Amino acid sequence: MELTIIQIILIIIVAFLAGVEGILDEFHFHQPIIACTLIGLVTGEVVPCLILGGTLQLIALGWANIGAAVAPDAALASIASAIILVLGGQGEAGVSSAIAIAVPLAVAGLLLTIIVRTIATGLVHLMDAAAREGNIRRIDFWHIVAICLQGLRIAIPAALILAIGAGPVRELLQSMPSWLTDGLAVGGGMVVAVGYAMVINMMATKEVWPFFAIGFVLATIPSITLMGLGGIGVALALIYLALTKQGGSGNGGNGNTGDPLGEIIDNY
Repeated sequence: MELTIIQIILIIIVAFLAGVEGILDEFHFHQPIIACTLIGLVTGEVVPCLILGGTLQLIALGWANIGAAVAPDAALASIASAIILVLGGQGEAGVSSAIAIAVPLAVAGLLLTIIVRTIATGLVHLMDAAAREGNIRRIDFWHIVAICLQGLRIAIPAALILAIGAGPVRELLQSMPSWLTDGLAVGGGMVVAVGYAMVINMMATKEVWPFFAIGFVLATIPSITLMGLGGIGVALALIYLALTKQGGSGNGGNGNTGDPLGEIIDNY
């Protein structure tokens, strides 16, 4: 697919915003479902990019920065794979190959993240010096520079992909040895598993474990679609809210406030 100059500029702007939002996390432009959809709107390939974004969103749900470990770069994976999907011109048929390209790109994006964060560490010292001088404008300036570096972290690779085309990028990724791609896949799967484990560890209590068990059992039934599971989840949430409201009035002085999960979150 041939892109116009206006489309190329808009793609780079979307990529820049995705990189910035990876740090600001205000409008969620870095989330795959939003980033890919924006690329689709710019290029006119909305449906394939929306399918790609939704699939990548499910993969990236468990990606999280854990301690000193940095999660795969969902923003770079989304923007780069969406661009390759559009340039490939295969439409919905190219979604599967774009997803296969996205995962190694996400892991490769870790290097760019580390480089930008290393540079940002030096900028912090410059801001400390400006703070000692009481120069608020200089602090704001270096802060904006650091945020812009995050945007360039995604915009520059996006511009390079647009410049060289999807073919060479796809050939480069396909030339990677199997032991490397398999290792990247295992590493990505471990990050997802650890991310979900952290979420469950924070939420898991004796009050909500039955709901977890129901959800896992229902998920093994192949005839239930994702829409069906979503409806069941909403119903279980409503049942839980109804039970917590009744708990405070029917147990007298046993200390049950009717919202055990809310108390746990507040104490946490």
